[in-house]
Amino acid sequence: MNIKDKHSEKVVSTYPLFKGVEGSVTALQIQKGAHLKEHITKTEAFLICVSGSARFENEKGETHDLTSGACVLIEPMVKHWVDGIETSQLVLLK
Repeated sequence: MNIKDKHSEKVVSTYPLFKGVEGSVTALQIQKGAHLKEHITKTEAFLICVSGSARFENEKGETHDLTSGACVLIEPMVKHWVDGIETSQLVLLK
């Protein structure tokens, strides 16, 4: 399986990879120049960049440039968003 094959042509696409008893894993694709609008997660999450380049930002002013292998811990109840610098494949663990 290749996570690239699980996405549509939409500018931002998600695909559930795994749902366990205590958590889930979601594949996320963000096209170059696209924007994942700001949102809040109720639980701590972990975002990993598999390929491409994206920028994670939050309302606290933190910015993380994500390239292949880079990751960021997402705090609960903090607004955050992601921009596609290049078309990017990411994995979100919750």
